[in-house]
Amino acid sequence: MEKTPNLLLRSSYAYDLPEELIAQTPSERRDGCRLLVLHRDNGAVEHRTFPDVADYLRPGDCLVINDTRVLPARLFGRAEGHVGEVETVLLSRQTGEEGEVWQALTRPGKKTRIGQKLLYPEGLTGEVVDVLDGGVRVIRFTYDGIFTELLDRIGVMPLPPYIHRRLEDKERYQTVYAKTDGSAAAPTAGLHFTPELLDRLSSSGVKIVRVLLHVGLGTFRPVQEDNILDHRMHEEYIRVTQAAADEINAVKRSGGRVFAVGTTSVRTLETACGEDGKVRPFEGQTDIFLYPGKQFRCVDGLITNFHLPESTLLMLVAAFAGYEQTMSAYREAVRERYAFFSFGDAMLIV
Repeated sequence: MEKTPNLLLRSSYAYDLPEELIAQTPSERRDGCRLLVLHRDNGAVEHRTFPDVADYLRPGDCLVINDTRVLPARLFGRAEGHVGEVETVLLSRQTGEEGEVWQALTRPGKKTRIGQKLLYPEGLTGEVVDVLDGGVRVIRFTYDGIFTELLDRIGVMPLPPYIHRRLEDKERYQTVYAKTDGSAAAPTAGLHFTPELLDRLSSSGVKIVRVLLHVGLGTFRPVQEDNILDHRMHEEYIRVTQAAADEINAVKRSGGRVFAVGTTSVRTLETACGEDGKVRPFEGQTDIFLYPGKQFRCVDGLITNFHLPESTLLMLVAAFAGYEQTMSAYREAVRERYAFFSFGDAMLIV
């Protein structure tokens, strides 16, 4: 008889994944990937293709998308007075500061102590003004012109470390609806949508609602503690407008369902949703951590990718779909040779 897993242990979220199933490049067409459909009520699994997602949404439902835009936030320069290259990955803009002050990861860290000047192409300079927990640097930048335009010219897309191939078209690491600059990584479930599929859904009576979460440090930080309750989630900026809250609440009142595109949309909605099930306007930081045992007050369906073992994102999916059903679906995806992670195939949980 199998022992019941302790769902508060990180090791309970491990699974075996052959390295060749980690997608290195996007599919030729954005919506050209496979879709595993998991039914929460009975654990049944279907194997479809991504455009079939439209078959599971009904008129009166809403699809909630995160319209953050990824900054080409990986910079290469050097530390003043030192030889050799310094890599900087911008994570999130420091709130309450004038000018461009960012939290960032730097490598090698020994060259980026407090007071160190950093020199980048096109006259961009930085100064390390603080070092936070986890080795995160706070860097104040000095530059001429417009900061985001400068990043577009000299920055590189900060692809996850498990992707080893160069991305030829950096727009393939943006959703087609990306709008607001600020993320250090893409909300990857949204990469599968095309304008045509969104139009098809909208024409069928599905409301498309935009929210915002700027993906930050949490994407880069694995769970290291054995007990997941000891894991500290990094704060990320979110925004839910009054108009978005009104649309979602109207859908719920009329009996429609809320489908979140990606775990970022889930975390945004569940942060802004009260115990009464109503979504309220919200702008600020969230560190919400959703794991088995947590209740979902807003989201009825989830479109997501396949996530890393022992990650907070896999824990969120297990909380939403049920632990046993989630891990069984992942084992099925491995057997069926689905592609995993950022550029991989998709999963719909209904």
